[in-house]
Amino acid sequence: MDIRRNLPLLMTICFLSQMGGFMILPLFPLFIEEFGLSGWMMGVIFALFYVGKVIGGIPAAAIYKKLGGKKALILMLLLLAVCMGGFALSTAAVLFGLLRLLQGLASTGLTVVVRSIIGDGGNVDNRGLYNGYISSSEGGGMVLGPVISGWLALHWPLSLPFLLVTVCCLMAVVAAMGMKTTAQARANHGSGDTLSDHLIEDPSATVTQEPLDKSTHSPLSTDEVVVDSTISDSHPFAAPTAPPLSSSPSDAKHTQEAYTRLTRRQQLLGYGTVHFLEMSAYAVFLTYFALYAAHIMHWDPFATSLAFTVSGISTLAAAPFVGYLSDRMGDRLLLCMLGMFLIGIEVVVFLSTSSYLWVYVGMLIGGVGGACYMDSFFAHIGDHIPDESRSSVIGKIVSAAEIGSIVSPLVAALMMEVGSLYSVFVFNLVLIAAAIVVQAAMRSRYKTKRV
Repeated sequence: MDIRRNLPLLMTICFLSQMGGFMILPLFPLFIEEFGLSGWMMGVIFALFYVGKVIGGIPAAAIYKKLGGKKALILMLLLLAVCMGGFALSTAAVLFGLLRLLQGLASTGLTVVVRSIIGDGGNVDNRGLYNGYISSSEGGGMVLGPVISGWLALHWPLSLPFLLVTVCCLMAVVAAMGMKTTAQARANHGSGDTLSDHLIEDPSATVTQEPLDKSTHSPLSTDEVVVDSTISDSHPFAAPTAPPLSSSPSDAKHTQEAYTRLTRRQQLLGYGTVHFLEMSAYAVFLTYFALYAAHIMHWDPFATSLAFTVSGISTLAAAPFVGYLSDRMGDRLLLCMLGMFLIGIEVVVFLSTSSYLWVYVGMLIGGVGGACYMDSFFAHIGDHIPDESRSSVIGKIVSAAEIGSIVSPLVAALMMEVGSLYSVFVFNLVLIAAAIVVQAAMRSRYKTKRV
């Protein structure tokens, strides 16, 4: 079955879950404060969310391989619903902390499952576009969530948005239940075949267990893996975009071979490092931009919230287009690097001026940059990691990257103590530059050859 039939439901799921997350994001500190908890306890409760995100990736990948995409999605969404409903009904700090930990697990799990579905169900011609649609739907949730919760908080108790998010999660569960599976996928799952997701149908798809050198018909070393690839000859920087040993239906119909001088371990380390740096920079931005806007640019809260909204709208609008561009260019790592560069421009703009217009323009540019990075990064992993280990690799990368979400704000806090808020965003730019350098080094190790 074509994954396009399930893509609208995947987009609905991501929109509802992201909207729910951003609905409670500005209200959660106020909600916890209502119960008279100490600042230290609030900090612990907030931190447990990121601990959950760190440890959630690998278990989510295992669940995905064991149960398939549909059941894994339903499980993660039900866990989110339990967490949100629990927040609204509980008053004990210990229970808040446990629910916050589970929320982090489910949040990372949802990311791993959705991106794995796209990686397994797509191919080199459409993974970027499909990831773009997912990023766009998440951007829509980022825009709408805070608006709804802010309005509700003016007229209703703070527990109501949490109950509404619970309803959103349950609606997403219904959407996941509507996803179509096939008898072939179920048969594969029942026989212990974990290479294909329940959302893919191709009885003729096969997996080559060992790549062969065409000239000698002997196995290649792990340092040089030959895989099929489809790349436009018109682009001068075309890099490989096909997964080695992939069983995806259309990945086997190509006219070029792609060589990588990276071993599997080096690929995992490279991808993990890049995403760690990107998530570190993102965490610093989310944590300290509001402070910078208030104390350095002297903005009011509405103007600051509008900046986040502008960025979300930019991602919403740009993601499908940059995803399509990623598919057509073939050079996904180059587009990842461009995305990080655009995010750097966003930071440079608000460090240079407090003009509302220019900062909002910078946010628009940064939103496009975020879409470029996310669409191409996960599509590149889908292209180059074989089916049997793709979800596991994504899980490890997402979990490792979330460590950056914990560590980088702490480093930035120390820098703010000894320096200033300005130095925090200089650190942010250093993280972005480092991510670009690592991606450039990885890109140089991918080569293509006409056959």
